[in-house]
Amino acid sequence: MKFTSGKSFLVMVAAAVATTLTAASPSLSGETRPFLTLDMAKKMADACEAYQAANDLPKFNIAIVDRGADLVLFRRQDDAFLGSGKIALQKAQSSASVPVPTRVIAEFVYGKDGNPGPLPGLVHSDVVAFAGGLPIADASGALVGAIGVSGASADQDEDCAKAAVAAIADDLN
Repeated sequence: MKFTSGKSFLVMVAAAVATTLTAASPSLSGETRPFLTLDMAKKMADACEAYQAANDLPKFNIAIVDRGADLVLFRRQDDAFLGSGKIALQKAQSSASVPVPTRVIAEFVYGKDGNPGPLPGLVHSDVVAFAGGLPIADASGALVGAIGVSGASADQDEDCAKAAVAAIADDLN
């Protein structure tokens, strides 16, 4: 291919780059995908804290990640167990990566109703296998992120996460 001027070559390169970026990026192509905003994450953390206070539960660590399992918000309540901060993040990342509640992951690993789990090897991965992590999906079922809560019992962690997800249900429609 022969170019008559450097300017026309630059125009062609710019057009090729723009076409590639548009095809590769949903936001540049005009395609809309649901996503988790910082305001939504704050609303979730606030709801979890309200749930904790209303039920007089131990203090929580709350981690909220986007659909790529990248941290959007982390909140540690005063006097929350320091070690559970990492656990909260791992629960959120596990639920974003798999994406199922970490309670279901626990059933895959450890089994249910006395039956062995079909995937016991997951216990040796970075996936967390106990309750307290939930995926967050929009009304169509598309994953937008996940939440992980840690600091109380696994059931209480999961209940707090459910309260947090419920707080943004209208935002997910």
